[in-house]
Amino acid sequence: MEEALAEFLRSLALEKNASDLTVKSYREDLTQAVAFLRTQSKGIQPADVTSRNLRAFSVWLHEQGYAKSTIARRIAAVRSWFRFLTRQGAIAANPAEGLRGPRQDKKLPHFLTAENLDQLVTIPQDVTRLGARDKAILEVLYSGGLRVSELTGLNLADIDLAAGIATVRGKGKKERLAFFGDKASQALGHWLEQRGRVLEPKNGKTKKQDAVFLNKNGTRLTSRSVGRMLAKYVAQGGLDSRSSPHTLRHSFATHLLDAGADIRSVQELLGHSSLATTQIYTHVTMTRLRDSYHKAHPRAN
Repeated sequence: MEEALAEFLRSLALEKNASDLTVKSYREDLTQAVAFLRTQSKGIQPADVTSRNLRAFSVWLHEQGYAKSTIARRIAAVRSWFRFLTRQGAIAANPAEGLRGPRQDKKLPHFLTAENLDQLVTIPQDVTRLGARDKAILEVLYSGGLRVSELTGLNLADIDLAAGIATVRGKGKKERLAFFGDKASQALGHWLEQRGRVLEPKNGKTKKQDAVFLNKNGTRLTSRSVGRMLAKYVAQGGLDSRSSPHTLRHSFATHLLDAGADIRSVQELLGHSSLATTQIYTHVTMTRLRDSYHKAHPRAN
């Protein structure tokens, strides 16, 4: 089992160009599946797994009280693994062929209004080094529609400040261009002026770091640190506590579509491989339009 799993994970990383985070997620999900299958039969091998075993795993996940999204992801991981093993000839038939995850509840993405965002980006005091950094992070996340992993992965060589453009690496390590407005460019420029002070030599040793956004120790900022930073400013501003770094990306897409941007252009800007993923934001804008209509039209109700 371990060898079959390791081969699949290597294929994800090398052939599918999956990110380290994606490989880690698959490893965790499938390790749990393997542990469960061993409760069904101690010496079970991939060729021994039946559709009944996998349905039992699905039932067990429900019994453990996992969220539908978690169950769906783990079932999808199992399907991908056994599809790979079938293609490789490691097993004769795919026992996961008819395996289905739970139907997902449709949730509209949470976003902030333009007024809320104006308030949020003014909270960090950019007179300090880390205040300048935090302000630049908020401006860049919203202005470029970046995922938090894309933001923390930015290197100095990726930024063309004069043109207001950055090269970002998204899911599957696919590259795309992200654009910054004047306010984001100004905030980023101010942080880059301050950034060198974080790298000031200590004990006679000069630090070298390619990352655009650094922590107080002069090393690359992590996604978790960005999340904590945003939560602090959201609380200070009395804004919706559900807000996360991804909320700024949701807000970016929603505001563009509200203003009449073409959905195909928004898809490109977000780096979505499928238009269907972008279309969820049209539901958000339609919901807002419908609410406005029912509130304002004299004969709507």
